[in-house]
Amino acid sequence: MNLRWTLHDSFIMTRRNMLRYIRLPENLVSITVQPIMFLLLFTYVLGGAIRVTTPDYITYLLPGILVQTVVFGAFATALGLAQDAQTGLFERFRSLPIARSAVITGRLTADVMANIFVATLMIGVGFLIGFRFGGSPLESIASPGIAILFALPVAGLFAAIGLTARSVESVNVIGFVAIFPITFISSAFVPVESMPGWLQPVADANPFTR
Repeated sequence: MNLRWTLHDSFIMTRRNMLRYIRLPENLVSITVQPIMFLLLFTYVLGGAIRVTTPDYITYLLPGILVQTVVFGAFATALGLAQDAQTGLFERFRSLPIARSAVITGRLTADVMANIFVATLMIGVGFLIGFRFGGSPLESIASPGIAILFALPVAGLFAAIGLTARSVESVNVIGFVAIFPITFISSAFVPVESMPGWLQPVADANPFTR
């Protein structure tokens, strides 16, 4: 099967996964409500108690929330792939004359596009509550793009977890055990200097620490 047909099949599978968001809007709502809640709760409940190097906490917080949103989006990818594998959907796809890679790339592409939508929404909400880009126009455009590029390898990693895990429940356990420490033990929400001394080296080594 040549590259042209592989790309065509990937496009069809991407379209299939995007249609699932349209037909089941609760799937899209589920990945947008949580980051908005985190953004509002951290800004208005904890923001006054956290000292940061930026003029206000929302300016410090929003990039971290974007990264967290990308990670949770990748977690949703793993869950979706595990569910498709558990229900036998992959076996049905394999019986069709389509590229096998299209099933994975279609899911990844659709989920990255959903991440782009959520990131755009988060920046919009951030502007409503006081967030402003502090760099040049080019840097302002590049910042969300970097978060989206970051989504690609993270989504690939979680896709591998979703394909190798034995069940959706296993993905849930692995995902939550991995996600919460790696996102919260970082500078995403608070400066590393505010953490206990024994925890700071762990946070400094965290790839999510800016």
